Amino acid sequence: MLTNPVVLSVIVMIVLCLLKLNVILSLIIAALVGGLLAGMPIGDIMGTLIGGMGGNSSTALSYILLGALAACLHKTGIAEVLAKKIVQWVKGKGIILVVVLAIVSCFSQNLIPVHIAFIPIMIPPLVAVMNKLKIDRRAVASALTFGLKAPYVALPVGYGWIFHGIISDQMSQNGMAIAQGDVWKVMWIPGLAMVIGLIVAIFFSYRKARDYEDVQLSQEEVAAASEEAPVQMTRTHWVALIGAVSALAIQLSPIGSLHLGAIVGMAIMLVGGAIKWKDIDDMINSGIGMMGFIAFVMLVAAGYGAIIRETGGVEALVQAASGLMGGSQFIASTVLILVGLVITMGIGTSFGTIPIIAAIYVPLATAIGFSPQATILLIGTAAALGDAGSPASDSTLGPTAGLNIDGQHDHIWDTCVPTFIHYNIPLVIFGIIAAMIL
Repeated sequence: MLTNPVVLSVIVMIVLCLLKLNVILSLIIAALVGGLLAGMPIGDIMGTLIGGMGGNSSTALSYILLGALAACLHKTGIAEVLAKKIVQWVKGKGIILVVVLAIVSCFSQNLIPVHIAFIPIMIPPLVAVMNKLKIDRRAVASALTFGLKAPYVALPVGYGWIFHGIISDQMSQNGMAIAQGDVWKVMWIPGLAMVIGLIVAIFFSYRKARDYEDVQLSQEEVAAASEEAPVQMTRTHWVALIGAVSALAIQLSPIGSLHLGAIVGMAIMLVGGAIKWKDIDDMINSGIGMMGFIAFVMLVAAGYGAIIRETGGVEALVQAASGLMGGSQFIASTVLILVGLVITMGIGTSFGTIPIIAAIYVPLATAIGFSPQATILLIGTAAALGDAGSPASDSTLGPTAGLNIDGQHDHIWDTCVPTFIHYNIPLVIFGIIAAMIL
């Protein structure tokens, strides 16, 4: 099995990612290795890679348009207003602030889909308040990562619509047709696992007071965090909010198009005067800058998945793995979920992991006797695992960028380790158990 081109290709990809080589280059090199080991001509390898990229074109466009919508919302300043309102709402209660930040972070994935763009705007002004309340920033990092991850895992809206769509598309491409609307009916289970992890993190692990030095922030940040700072929703903010809600409404409507929703949301902000005509190019460029890299990772990952299927090594791998697992669903679910953890930890994006693992998981799950629902759970959980805890994931990089504004929050020990412990451990447990029950 160790000479299988699929196994060797995945190992090469993981090692290159862990060595900090660019993810896109790692995927291309791994695709070349897998294809060459399978005896494919190099011209055919590149042709298959490029041809397979079209499988994620819809997802890539979704990322670009959501990035542009996020840039428009950023431009209106609605996140700054929300930061001030949060300070007034919590009224000196640290635990409430942490819970509110978790909720706001959840909204960034579906209601106002700005992803991590809200963190560098909202969190630095709140650091002075956190210091005053002696909040352990590890709790805040856990809350933010929960909001950046749990909604797309469990809910079929915003980035969850993209995530669930990739699962459905890739399972269908690998021989197990699944409707996108059926994915959330299973993925609420890992979502529940993350809720338990969040409760443990903020109410037990990091509830004790923690002292931080009062490093002087800029006057703008201090003013933004002041409880006396005036808060007023302007016409621009209301138009931006209407545009964001409209984008969500269209996605949830029978039309069900995130692409159209993002375009309509931006159009409302443009017509309403929240953004100017002359700023449209900047908004699109900002969207590409914010989400373009992930979009290209998704495209190349789909091409890599096509190479994996074309090598013919999947069938041999399934037969060998089935023999080693002895038909045990417990062993199979454990191995599959842990393999997903390793791959996602290396790549740093759960979205880009799905095309890679689906090519292997679908035929293997079928051979072991897993139901389609269990297969959805295995792929979704395995893909989502490494997003919390990975040093290269935006779900950890985002919280650190906001919380380390004064140099007192370590990326590895204060963000990656806490989120790995509180989310990946319950995800593994729930994933293994649920896969055997479904």
